[in-house]
Formats: sequence, structure tokens, C-alpha cells
Amino acid sequence: MMRHSWIDVARGGAARCLVAGLAACAAGIEAHAADLRLGYFPNLTHAQALYARATGEFEKKTGVPIHWTAFNAGPTAIESLFTDAIDATFVGPSPTINGHIKSRGEKFVIVAGAASGGAGLVVRADSGITGEKDFAGKTIATPQLGNTQDIAARVWLAEKGYKLRERGGDVSIVPLSNPDQLTLFKKKQIDGAWTIEPWVARLEVDGGGRLFLEEKSLWPNGQYVTTHLVASKEYLANHRDIVKKLIAGLVEVTERINASKSAAAVILNEQIRKETGKTLKAEVLQKAMSRVEFTWDPLCASLQKSAEAAHTVGFAKKPPALAGIHSLTVLNSVLKEKNLPLVEGPDSQTP
Repeated sequence: MMRHSWIDVARGGAARCLVAGLAACAAGIEAHAADLRLGYFPNLTHAQALYARATGEFEKKTGVPIHWTAFNAGPTAIESLFTDAIDATFVGPSPTINGHIKSRGEKFVIVAGAASGGAGLVVRADSGITGEKDFAGKTIATPQLGNTQDIAARVWLAEKGYKLRERGGDVSIVPLSNPDQLTLFKKKQIDGAWTIEPWVARLEVDGGGRLFLEEKSLWPNGQYVTTHLVASKEYLANHRDIVKKLIAGLVEVTERINASKSAAAVILNEQIRKETGKTLKAEVLQKAMSRVEFTWDPLCASLQKSAEAAHTVGFAKKPPALAGIHSLTVLNSVLKEKNLPLVEGPDSQTP
């Protein structure tokens, strides 16, 4: 193609072709440089990411290639931001708080919310746990030491007057991956698990368990951040337009999911099958979807409460300082353009 362009030049007719060719090449280089590397988890509290990956909505909205990376744990996702392996990720509050402290607020910011709710404590039907006074001598699993549900479980047990076994008490908390929780739940090797959807519903349906406590009952208005979207500060500074389009896509996908959770569930379940090799049972899917609120509001106040909880149970030496962890100007710009209510951040940011 270049050979013909130079022949055209010689004939006096290639200037336009050459300029067009060089412009296309430059555009290709620029698009490649602006590729978005996006992290997420293959579970229902990351529903917008699953939905967008299944439908290509984020690629359509941003106009750039998206390189998706699935994670199984929040600390791994945050570490990938630290090593510049990804540009943004959907992730939970505790890993976000820890990463903010570790990087002294220099590496990333929260740019939007994604999900609220969806966590709870499920106990075995034959565990002997019928009330708050029945946890002595029991073993409760959480997904990971120091993760969001682990801290919630520790705070709740402490508030009920229990001490953990490693501190001379008689209640054990053990970190187990969600699949292992279900396995040991069925084998009666744990008495309960404080976890996240769809595993709460799976422990009920597949494990025969009973939902003892839905975590939203512990929060004002039943709302607390479960998942939010964080972005590298460097990527946000260099590609603010792409981040804005991504957030616009997030808002639109959230509206689509909320408009018909049953229709969205079909798409999500098929994507989960592609990611994990298995679909969720209809009953599990229905229960899980009903307990998760999908929202672009990052619920800033609840993040501060989560940080204080981490300090309460000893995972933070002092109350974490979260100044600067949210950057909501882009989100509010999107919401303003869509005539939607703005969200309030810790600094009441507006566009």
C-alpha cells in the first residue's frame, strides 16, 4: 500500500492518500496507547463488569480496547495497580483502604460506586445457633484474613461480647475461600460463614444453611459499599476522557440491570458460566440478585466506617486517614449530563 502511495506522489495525486495513511497510523498508535486494562471479580457484586464483558458495552462506550483481568481477591487486584499491570479495577472497600494507606494516597482513587449489600452470615441448620448467645465454641469462616467480610464478622462478634480463640476466647474465625467454605459447611467442619453473594445464597440452597444475619441490617438505611471502581491516578490524569466514558457506561449498565434484574440475571449467569465453568441455580441467582443493590454511588460515609472498624479489630494501628481517597468530579460530570442526582463525596465534590 505504501508503494502505491509513493507512485501516486510521483504522479502528483498522493498527497491526500499519504496524509490519510499517516493519520490512520497515528490514530492506531494513539488508540493502542490508550487501551484500558480493567480488573474485576467473577461474582454478582461485580455485576456491571460481568454484564459489560458479556455485551461489550464498555468497549462500545469508551471506543478503546479493554483488556479484562479477573481476580479472586481484592489484595491481588490492588497489588496489580501498584505494579501498573492494570489501570482500573472493581474491588471491595477493605483492600482499597489498605492500598490507600500503603501508597500514602498516591496510587489510585475511587471514581464511582458499583454495589451495596450482598453480604451476610449463614449458619448450618444443625449448628445449634439460634440466637446471638449461641456462638461460644463455634467456628465461623470468612473469605480472607482482613478482607471486608472478615472485619465485619470480627467487629460484630466483639460487639456481642465474644473473644476470639487466639485471644483467649472460645470463638474461631478461619479464612477460607468461598468454594472451600461450602465444602466444609456441608461436611459440618464449620458452623457458619460470613461471606458475599452469590455464596451466601449457595450456602443456603446448596448447603442447607440458614441466613442468620444480613449485613445491611447493621448499616444506616441498609446501605454500605460492597464494590466500587478505582482508577490509577496516572491513567486518570492521562486519559480522563476514557475514564469519563467508562463511568458513563457503568451508569448505563447499572440502569439496565436495575430496570430488569431477571433479564440481567440471564446474561450474568451465562458470563459466570464462561468464567467459572458453572452456572448458578435459579434459586441461588434469585436470592443473590435480590440482596445486592447496584448503584454508581460509592457511599463514601460507609467507607469511613469500614476504616474505623479495621482499626477497632486491630488491622490498622490507628484510625486510617482517607483524605483524597475519593475523586468524584468525573462521576458527577456524567450524572449532570444525564440529568441524574449528583452524589456527595467527603468533600462534596461537584463538577
